[in-house]
Amino acid sequence: MSYLWYIPNQIEPGHRGDDAGGDEGWGTLEHSTDLARTAEDHGWEGALLGTGWGRPDTFTLAAALTARTTTFKPLIAVRPGYWQPAHFASSAATLDHLSGGRVLVNIVSGLDSPAAYGDRTTDPAHRYERTREFVQLVRRLWTEENVTHRGEHFAVENSSVLPHPGGYPDRHPTLYFGGASEAAERVAAAEADVQLFWGEPLEGLAERIERLKKLEAGVEREHQPLEFGLRITTLVRDTTEEAWRDAEAKVAAMAEKGSDGPDRAAVGHRRTAVGQRRLLELAARGEVLDTCLYTTPGTVGGGGAATTWLVGSADDVAQALQRYRELGISHFVLSDTPYKQETVRVGDELLPRLRALESAR
Repeated sequence: MSYLWYIPNQIEPGHRGDDAGGDEGWGTLEHSTDLARTAEDHGWEGALLGTGWGRPDTFTLAAALTARTTTFKPLIAVRPGYWQPAHFASSAATLDHLSGGRVLVNIVSGLDSPAAYGDRTTDPAHRYERTREFVQLVRRLWTEENVTHRGEHFAVENSSVLPHPGGYPDRHPTLYFGGASEAAERVAAAEADVQLFWGEPLEGLAERIERLKKLEAGVEREHQPLEFGLRITTLVRDTTEEAWRDAEAKVAAMAEKGSDGPDRAAVGHRRTAVGQRRLLELAARGEVLDTCLYTTPGTVGGGGAATTWLVGSADDVAQALQRYRELGISHFVLSDTPYKQETVRVGDELLPRLRALESAR
């Protein structure tokens, strides 16, 4: 079982409504280090670092945070096309070595202002084929000597990465991957270590897990069995009633911001993505699905992991997450805002309950 939090990696305040502390501090090393150390001190193994063109560079931030923490594991989001595989394999192996094996990697194929950093591959099918080749080559560079590869998208000759990730050749950074399209699922089934899902109802994720397992068997996977993860917002309060009151108030504030709100803008460039469409369509099935999956945030601008929320007391949300655990999900990336305040609250109230349920199993 793995429990990670989320660090937004923003210069401007206000990400998902988090304007705690005003303008001062956002985007500084001190602010990000404070978030990472808070996560470390309140039960989290690490955190996903937000990425996107126009934000600070995610890998640079990860390197800085590992130097200022002790156990914190950065889940570093990277894009093929922004990185060349040999360059990335070397950088990640170096950081993994210097941090004592703390690097986690989230491979992202989705579009993100590709022209701004010189990426001309925009067709989704081609992007996923490139991702597959990227991951295959990175794995080889982490586990083999003198790699020569000539593929459709990348080529290296007699390439060796030093230092190798710890425990070579048996261990290397875990590769997380997301995507709900057929092309994405084929890549996940063959190459990923962990398939990350957004907050869909249990029935939908059960179907996706079953489909991925069948794909995994069909592609004669060469790696350890594919594992599954959930990336979702968790709004936790002392009581169920208080949680829903606060959730509805936050949604009302999002609606008041209107079409210019930051979350709605973020949804705009992802609206064509299969996974985002699946989330946005959930609201038509009901305001609350399963026991406490709140779909309304997506109708007022919530995007990505903030499209749906698990809402309730710590016991309510722990039981909801336990049902995902029973589907086979073992990696959880949670968040809520204000980030620092909720790092403490969710870490102190929810994580002990999740670990107790895990021990009871």
